[in-house]
Amino acid sequence: MSLPKPIMRGLLAKRLRFHLPIACIMALLAGATFKFTVAEPRKQAYADFYKKYDSMKDFNAMREAGVFESVRPSGEFYICIPALILDLDY
Repeated sequence: MSLPKPIMRGLLAKRLRFHLPIACIMALLAGATFKFTVAEPRKQAYADFYKKYDSMKDFNAMREAGVFESVRPSGEFYICIPALILDLDY
């Protein structure tokens, strides 16, 4: 008793008719899962953060920490003219 010959004619089309809809459904499910478990909570977290965010408070904290070169911690501005450098302590 020998094995029957495999049917090769139309095999790709037959398998695609079965697997392509399943692949599309799984891709849609994966996209929807990502959207509702990652993207939407992230958008909501950013919205909540910027509702309470005070940019001037952060600016003043960074200025007092000495992050900026153009503004002294006391609030005075550096005056730096290329021909006449008035402040060289930076």
